[in-house]
Formats: sequence, C-alpha cells, structure tokens
Amino acid sequence: MKKISFLFLLLVVNFVFSQHTISGNFTPSKDYKWLIAYKLRPGTQVYIADTEIKNGSFTLTLPQKAVAGSYRLVYAVPQEEFYFDVIYNGKENITLNFDSDQGVEFTSSEENIVFNNYFNAVRAIEKSLIGYYSAGESNKKAYKEILKKYTETQSTYEENSKHLLAHKFIKANRPYIPESYEDINTYAKNRKEAYFNHLNLTNLSLQASGFLTDKITNYVFTALPLEPLEKDATENIIKANVDTVFDQLKVTSDAYSFHTFYNLWMQATASDFNETADYIYNTYIKTSPKAAKNKTIINKIELYNRLRIGAIAPEISWKKGDGIEKLSNLEGAKNYILIFWSSTCGHCLKEIPPLHKELMNNDKVQVVAVGLEDNDTSWKIQTAKLASFEHAIALGKWQSEYAKLYDIHSTPTYFILDTNKRIIAKPENDKEVINFLKNQH
Repeated sequence: MKKISFLFLLLVVNFVFSQHTISGNFTPSKDYKWLIAYKLRPGTQVYIADTEIKNGSFTLTLPQKAVAGSYRLVYAVPQEEFYFDVIYNGKENITLNFDSDQGVEFTSSEENIVFNNYFNAVRAIEKSLIGYYSAGESNKKAYKEILKKYTETQSTYEENSKHLLAHKFIKANRPYIPESYEDINTYAKNRKEAYFNHLNLTNLSLQASGFLTDKITNYVFTALPLEPLEKDATENIIKANVDTVFDQLKVTSDAYSFHTFYNLWMQATASDFNETADYIYNTYIKTSPKAAKNKTIINKIELYNRLRIGAIAPEISWKKGDGIEKLSNLEGAKNYILIFWSSTCGHCLKEIPPLHKELMNNDKVQVVAVGLEDNDTSWKIQTAKLASFEHAIALGKWQSEYAKLYDIHSTPTYFILDTNKRIIAKPENDKEVINFLKNQH
C-alpha cells in the first residue's frame, strides 16, 4: 500500500512540474482584466487557457498537453486587434511585460528573446537603408557597410538559432540583400521579386503563426511603387499583388488559402480599400472550395458589404394608404434617415420625439422609422405622435426581416443616407444625427 501511495505521489509531482507558465505584467494595470491563450494552427486557432489579470499581473498555466508552436495571447476585444504572439517550445516558462505604448518585452524565454531581438535588429538595418536612400546619399562605402551589417546579422542569427523553433522564422524572413549598390527603384523592384524566395509556404509551423500572415499582408499592401499614386491606381497594384499571393498559395491547402484571403479582406476593409476588398471576396473567397463550410465568414462579409459606408441601403417597404411604399422610390430629399426603434423602448421614446420636432419642418430631410415590434398596439399609439415620419413595422422584433437585414441589435439605431440612398453615416444618437446634418448643409 505504501508503494502504491508513493507511486501516486510521484506521478502528481511529475505532472505539476511538467506544466509550464506564461506570466508577467500589463501596464497600465487598470486597463487589463483578462488574458486568453489560443494555439495557432494553419488558418485557425484553438482555445487553450485563460486567466485573470490582477493589478496588472498574471500567471497563465498551460495545460500539460500544450504542444510546441505559436500561441496567441488576447487581452481585449475585438480579439483580432488586441493580441500578441509567443513561441512556446514545450520546455521553458515565459515571462514578459506588456505596455500599451511600447508593446511586449520578454524577460525570460530564449525562443522569444532571440525572435524579438532578431526582428528588432533587422528593422533597425532596414531603417538605416531607407535613411540612406531618403537622404540622397552617394557614399558607396556607407552603402556597402549597411549591406555588410545586413548580411552578418542575418547569418549570425540563423547560425545561433539552429536549436530553436525561432530558427524557422528567422530563416524564412531572410531579406533581399543586394550584392552591390542599387538605386532605390532597382532595389524596390528586386526586393519585391525576391520576396517569396525563402518563404516555404508549405511549412505547417509557418502556416500556424502570425509571422506568415503578416508577411503575406505586408507584401500585398506595401509592395507598391515609390511614387505617390491616386487611390484607384494604388488599388490596381494591390489587386495584382493579391493575384501573386494566389499563385504562391497554390501549394497550400484550400482551408489555409481561404483564411489567408479572409485576413487580406479584413485588412483591405480596415484600410478603406473597398474595391480591393470586393475583388478579394468575389475572386478568391466566394469561389473557394471552402466557402460552403465557412458560412459564418461569408455572412459576415456580405453583411459588411451590405451596410458599409457608400453602399446603397437595402430595400425597405411599408404599407401606405391602400398601396405599398418603398425606400428606393422616395424622392426629393437631400438626406434620408433610417431609424430602427421600438414603441416599448425607453431610449427610443426619449430620443425620437425631440428628433421629430427638430426635423418636422426640414424639407431637405425625410425620415423612415422602422418599428421592431411584437405587435402593433403600442406602435400605432406612438407613431401617431410622429406624423412627419414615414413608418414601417417589422413584426418579430429582433428576429424580423429588417432587424436581420440591417443587423440591428439595439434601439434606436440610425443610418443617414444621401440623395441616392447610399449610406453615408451611422450616428450613435439623435444629437449626432443633428450635428451630422448641420455639417451637410
């Protein structure tokens, strides 16, 4: 019996010591409450663990089954914006400090310290080279010194990181380094042509990392001519870069390719390149073999396209007298306002009557108020008080056709349209509606 107890105790001790932690501090402490860890996989991520951030400090214990690879630490929402990645080799604890202004600094973890030091060193050399070109330098000796430092830095880090997971990333990031002096235009051209030379896109470790996603994104949106271009010309080049990425991704799985293009779509929308975003969606996402299995993403994109600034507002119709009126048929106003509200919503009854009073004599503005209702009893009473508005009713409230069409999750929700019924603003409240209209006239 004693032998069995001893063996059990030994197993418990081994279990405890086989687990590793990621710990550290967040500054300013008041801004951070919780941390979630995900294991990155090609084209996706899987929840691993989470922990509270107390007074700026945290300790996140990784499960015993946590495998070596890239992990994403999310510290706020939206998750796709507020995160940083770490390398976990299955052997070491990781400690770090995160500052909202300075970013992440690792205080222990050979993997992550070497990884960060390498990229900081390369960025510094790139900055020197850009500075050389920007200053119009003609000193070829100074140029050669920059190239020499570039070469030595890359070689040193590749050699010294051979025992680390970081080695794959350092080697894959090997930059284009000219053999001799090149003018800035030649350098930019050659660098773009050599961009994918050392990126092994079939490497699953690279696919399961933010590194490869960032490399592809940087190529698409920064491999551009040096001279300033009009937005249309810029987007045409970006779309050509997207096509190049498609050719490069032919060696990867359909699933990885799908999620890569989705990331590019998100970056395009964030950069207000809607023409590029549409091109990516129509050419590479909607037609992907994986589109049917990723309906959530497809629906998200179609929702964004439907309601983005510049889009024609989706059709709304309502009963008027003995006939049916439609949003698309309204004429004569400079601006149209859509209000999604409910006659049982306290905020609505507080905001909308004053807005009605403010706009009732404004012949340049026409309002369509869409009531999200369970029934029409109170709706009839309240709409009678808002006589200058057009009124539509959407029975079924949050599950109604128009609530889904316009992605309504709270009332009141406002959309301002131009004379052609294109969405031009999404004010938060009645005061923002009035201020926007005042600035329009």
